[in-house]
Amino acid sequence: MKSSSLSISAPVVSTADAEPSPVSWGRLVASSVRAAVAVMLVGGIAYPLATTGVAQALLPYAANGSMVERNGLVMGSALIGQQFAGASYFHGRPSATVAPDPDKEGSSIAAPYNAAQSGGSNQGGTHKDLADTVAARVAQYRADNALATDAVVPVDAVTASASGLDPHISVANALLQVPRVAQARKLTPEQVRQMVAQSTQGRTFGLLGEPRVNVLRLNMALDAQQTAAKE
Repeated sequence: MKSSSLSISAPVVSTADAEPSPVSWGRLVASSVRAAVAVMLVGGIAYPLATTGVAQALLPYAANGSMVERNGLVMGSALIGQQFAGASYFHGRPSATVAPDPDKEGSSIAAPYNAAQSGGSNQGGTHKDLADTVAARVAQYRADNALATDAVVPVDAVTASASGLDPHISVANALLQVPRVAQARKLTPEQVRQMVAQSTQGRTFGLLGEPRVNVLRLNMALDAQQTAAKE
């Protein structure tokens, strides 16, 4: 008598026919919110606080805008030029910044050293308006400083920088203005030249850029010198 065995095989279920598990929208929204909060805490709070703290600890003067003070009052920033007029002050580099025209919507008017609208004139070297403007500045510079009609004028005295906010002038520019300032303030040219030397900054790291004079600091030093002389 032969023995027989019965084999029962389990049904094979194709994975292709399996139904996907239903998506839990609640879990999806919760994970998205957690990710957004984490990014906000790290990128929007922790990182700015860390960089601000390091800047305040290591470079507080630069981190706060390089402000120049006199008697506790902020006179301006050492990084942003100002408009100086009159014979007794050194004049800074021309500025081509503009501001919205209050009388005509969509138009602009000249506003030298407008820090809210940093920029140059964007006029090319062959632009007639630029050539006329520079020629007028050259003539005015020579007249202001009692120079000969053919005297060489430093380029930074008659052209604006790309930002329009350059706080410096070249040493050559400053020295040409010394006689005018000295006469207006009743000082000797040598006294004023010494103050120019004291306000001159050397090349960055000893090799980048050119020696330059910070106009705000120089004019403030002149005012302080005259105030001290009167006391």
